[in-house]
Amino acid sequence: MAEIIQERIEDRLPELEQLERIGLFSRAEIKAIIKKASDLEYRIQRRTLFKEDFINYVQYEINLLELIQRRRVRIGYSFKKDEIEDSIVHRVRGVFRRASAKWKDDVQLWLSYIVFCKKWATKVQLSKVFSAMLAIHSNKPALWIMAAKWEMEDRLSSESARQLFLRALRFHPECPKLYQEYFRMELMHAEKLRKEKQEFEKAKMDVGNLEYAEEILTGELARIIYKNAVSIIKSAEFHVSLLSIAQLFDFAKDLQREIYDDLQALHTDDPFTWDYVARRELEIESQPGEEPPAMKQAKAAEVGRREERCCAVYEEAVKTLPTEAMWKCYINFCMERFAKKTNSRLLREKRLERTMVAFRKAHDLKLLPEFQYKQWIELLLRRDFFKEALEVAEAGMELFRDSVTMWQMKLRVLIDSKSPDTAVLFEEAFVHLKPQICLPLWISWAEWSEGAKSQEDTEAIFKKAILAVTGVDSVTLKEKYLDWAYRSGGCKKARAVFKSLQESRPFSVDFFRKIIQFEKEQESCKMANLREYYERALREFGSVDSDLWMDYIKEELNHPHGRPENCGQIYWRAMKMLQGESAEQFVAKHAMHQAGHL
Repeated sequence: MAEIIQERIEDRLPELEQLERIGLFSRAEIKAIIKKASDLEYRIQRRTLFKEDFINYVQYEINLLELIQRRRVRIGYSFKKDEIEDSIVHRVRGVFRRASAKWKDDVQLWLSYIVFCKKWATKVQLSKVFSAMLAIHSNKPALWIMAAKWEMEDRLSSESARQLFLRALRFHPECPKLYQEYFRMELMHAEKLRKEKQEFEKAKMDVGNLEYAEEILTGELARIIYKNAVSIIKSAEFHVSLLSIAQLFDFAKDLQREIYDDLQALHTDDPFTWDYVARRELEIESQPGEEPPAMKQAKAAEVGRREERCCAVYEEAVKTLPTEAMWKCYINFCMERFAKKTNSRLLREKRLERTMVAFRKAHDLKLLPEFQYKQWIELLLRRDFFKEALEVAEAGMELFRDSVTMWQMKLRVLIDSKSPDTAVLFEEAFVHLKPQICLPLWISWAEWSEGAKSQEDTEAIFKKAILAVTGVDSVTLKEKYLDWAYRSGGCKKARAVFKSLQESRPFSVDFFRKIIQFEKEQESCKMANLREYYERALREFGSVDSDLWMDYIKEELNHPHGRPENCGQIYWRAMKMLQGESAEQFVAKHAMHQAGHL
């Protein structure tokens, strides 16, 4: 091995001599480079190889290349690059070749190789790297696309890019992204050729000898790709994605029209198609010959007309395709338009009316999903239409009797309208629903009771809830109960609630942090209480939460009645209980805290 390393160091000597001779590096720096290079060479020549050693080697050489560049700029010397930089680049490529051959499955390593070649190697060399990578990673469409884009945009070789896409599609004949990017590439190529031809014609140059095939200039190759793609991938979303790409190119109007017509013909039974066609009406401008609206009122009227056209398409859609999915698209559109800000009262009222009608029609046809009943009720409540909201909530509950969301919505209507039936409905909900899904209702009941009932009533609700809700869900409930206790009865009440719950597992760290914070907000903050809370918290979370231990130590140091002599014992207890990364974090935080006090 020593002979190999010596030989490789000797191979470096010509470039190092040049670096010293032209004044880019001093003799001492050259010696340091040789020493570092020897160490790096030793590491990548060992019997047992590690990827990190190859990465470190490459990174050192890249840093050296960048340093050489900066020093060339500083002294204004730009010669001898073939003897210096080219030699280093050749060596780095050799290291990358070895690494990518040994760890051929590491895509990140290949990508690092490509990034290096893009900056330092020739285009021919990079093309070979892409070929080697794709020979191994032919199962990754994204890498084929990357290679094809580079051939098209950097090497300016549309033919190479085309061949790469064709090869990629043989491996991935049903990959939407490959078709999309291939389609885009052919349109870009056609646009580039059209611009070139126009420039030549503008300059009155003879283009007879240049090859400008009419089928490429008109986008015929892109059209063939499109036809092939939609015959294999039969999806309205995919079809629209190709149309969106085509719309980026002004010369492809005929192709855009063809794709649009095909979309309507091939995907009539897909809500996505109708949704796209309807929304397209928003983009269609005034008819030719009409003056564009100038006044705000006229602009609002124009927006109103466009929305009417959209809704006409949606109305046709829900007749042709009367499904829940189609009504969902229609209602989503109405809700989006209603949410748009406008100063026109007429337009705002029209949008509201249209939304309400759409909700009502879908409901009458029993094609309204649960979440849209929720949207409908929320919209009615925002307008203070309590009677209508209650009717909708009751209708929704009839359809989705076991849904906690629908019970919540009906209760919200009763609460917002200050109905006397609220408490009765809460009781009914808990009888009807499964206990494991009732946490949101218990929280809602307690929050409502806090504003509408006595403290005793609210506490009774919390106590019932604690008995009814078990497992992980009870953690949130305990935090809410403790918060309420502090709001309603101060620290004394919070202490009592904490004491009543202190053996009722499971807990969260926040549950303990809340009672600690409440205690610290008191004028006479009792250290004995804080110790009890920390000890109970550490009993639950002492093996995973390093911050709790640190805060306990700080409390003993900073509290007027703290005992700093306890800190050492707490530290060693922490070291016994904490595991792995938590222990390391604790040691680091403790060291920083001590340094801050020196």
